Amino acid sequence: MNFSPAIAPAGAAHEDTPDVEFRGVSKLYGDVRAVDGVDMALKRGAFVSLLGPSGCGKTTCLRMMAGFEQPTTGQVLIRGADMTHVPAYRRPVNMVFQHYALFPHLNVEANVSYGLRQRSPAPPASEVKKAVAEALAMVRLGGYERRRTWELSGGQQQRVALARALINRPAVLLLDEPLAALDRKLRREMQIELQNLQRNIGITFLLVTHDQEEALSMSDQVCIMRDGKIVQAGSPRELYDEPVDRYVADFVGRSNFFAGRAGSGANGTIPVTLANGFATQGRSPTTAAVPRAGETIVLSIRPEQMVMAGRAADLPGDVTSRLEVVLRNRIFLGEHIEYLVEHATLGEFLVLIPRQADQGDRFATGDTVSVGWRPKAALVLRSTAAQA
Repeated sequence: MNFSPAIAPAGAAHEDTPDVEFRGVSKLYGDVRAVDGVDMALKRGAFVSLLGPSGCGKTTCLRMMAGFEQPTTGQVLIRGADMTHVPAYRRPVNMVFQHYALFPHLNVEANVSYGLRQRSPAPPASEVKKAVAEALAMVRLGGYERRRTWELSGGQQQRVALARALINRPAVLLLDEPLAALDRKLRREMQIELQNLQRNIGITFLLVTHDQEEALSMSDQVCIMRDGKIVQAGSPRELYDEPVDRYVADFVGRSNFFAGRAGSGANGTIPVTLANGFATQGRSPTTAAVPRAGETIVLSIRPEQMVMAGRAADLPGDVTSRLEVVLRNRIFLGEHIEYLVEHATLGEFLVLIPRQADQGDRFATGDTVSVGWRPKAALVLRSTAAQA
């Protein structure tokens, strides 16, 4: 959709110029280093998420992009221009806040057009009205111009906030956990809405969230943060399948972890001896250095990559690592069945079986069963401290 000519697009830049770039950016609050030497480049037209727990520095990064905070050291560039000390109102970015920050005394049209009407000189009223209609049509709220914000549902209020942010044609749209206030079903619907909207208008979206499912389902690229640093950046598939260390594997999805020591490997396969003496093998992620022989490691196996059968002999032939366990719990999750099992020396861990492959009521709590995994399913990871 094309906006009215009066609404000028953000400044042009070369196609290869990142929309946002951090160069050695740090932010200190007294002795607290909220952001620690971050280098980051967001390519044009991407949907990027900053993902991490509370206090990891992701919101501080967002606020420095918006101009609400100034870096202690480093540079913030937007489309190649140094914006480090440029005030927020002069930056080609807009922001959607967690609680939307709509004006309750204004109707939808006045909320959406607010930024345009603050320009000097202001665009003609007819062009503002046309731009508002186009922005509302873009978020599927055409005809809602005269509604009051308190007459709208949570999802509709979020769309109004999006229209208000997008009407100025920012180079980058910053999203500060905008779905946190929505219920699960509506949140999923709005995730799809945001994805479609971003693809249709083609500008860069940067989402800050602590919800890993949200980040993985919506983003082209995800940056995992911890203690003010970006630990790993990549596509959702890369982060899930090739985590750089235990921290990323634990934060993105779920995984079973077993302590052990690495042996001397070849051809991408690493022998591992677990803490109980069980001999198995795995592979090192392509994102990480191969651990040295004798180094303490953790073996990471996703629950859905484990298989289960009544007897070891009934496991598939390519399952080379097999354990006898006791079934402690069985939880029906619709399309999957989650089993909590316990090994005599390795303790409890999870096995996730697709419903189509489930054995129905064949297994009961307290039964002894066999579980196993294929060599490629096991990742040999360094601890976070060793990786750092």
